[in-house]
Amino acid sequence: MRTICVTGGAGFLGSHLCERLLERGDNVICVDNFFTGRKDNILHLMGNPRFEVIRQDIVHPFYLEADQIYNLACPASPVAYQYNPIKTIKTSTVGMVNILGLAKRCRARVLQASTSEVYGDPSVHPQTEDYWGNVNPIGPRSCYDEGKRVAESLCINYHLAHGVEVRIVRIFNTYGPRMDPNDGRVISNFIVQALKGLPLTVYGDGLQTRSFCYCDDLIRGFMALMDQDEEIGPVNIGNPGEFTMLELAEEVLKATGSSSKIVHEPLPKDDPKQRCPDITRAKRLLNWEPQVNLAAGLARTVPYYRKELGLA
Repeated sequence: MRTICVTGGAGFLGSHLCERLLERGDNVICVDNFFTGRKDNILHLMGNPRFEVIRQDIVHPFYLEADQIYNLACPASPVAYQYNPIKTIKTSTVGMVNILGLAKRCRARVLQASTSEVYGDPSVHPQTEDYWGNVNPIGPRSCYDEGKRVAESLCINYHLAHGVEVRIVRIFNTYGPRMDPNDGRVISNFIVQALKGLPLTVYGDGLQTRSFCYCDDLIRGFMALMDQDEEIGPVNIGNPGEFTMLELAEEVLKATGSSSKIVHEPLPKDDPKQRCPDITRAKRLLNWEPQVNLAAGLARTVPYYRKELGLA
């Protein structure tokens, strides 16, 4: 029986990961400072004797024993990570040093949850792992983009200098139950607006594209990468099905049965025009690919938001 630490374990993805690890029979230590994590996300796990929660900010050193560490600790939505940009950078840099130091001491394997944001506004499409990206280092998104890029560098250098076992996953847009209704990401925005009968806010002309991976598929990818012994990464984990924002809005309207209209607002600065993963590496190395398409994923997600909004 392994002991696995999940930093950011009370967050949207972290809580799903904790759940899957417990179902598999692992001991799980959830570490979270509850800035964006929510106790409600892990309440149903509290009675499990193999589940432990520690309130801790990874920017400050901490000590525990674990066989594996999944580092998911960092605000992931633009609203959250731009709220305190310096804190966001520190989480991905100082926090990453603390996680890697902990792993070095207890000889744990670390999976770093990186992001497709390291590709910036890409000039290569779809994005492969060997693409270096097109990132504005002083833009409003840079606290997150550059922080995650430094975190990847730290992982590789701790591996080379100290033999720390690392795995790097680059997450593309993900959605599902427990994603905060107020986090500002496009799917949660659209679903909440649709359920409230408000206009759906599309930025720019709505022709910019994203790909959307359902959370269960993503967690399978995490665990597959962590538990194999050949590949460090980075490995893209995402759904290569690509949708414009207008197409996404229409899918959300179908899933919610809403008659909301679509309104257009100015495009935010440095908002990428395209974002889509090349998952060739994940297919070859992990035998992984997504199984849940957008329509099916939205059908599983909408009921959660109905309940959160008191509409169920």
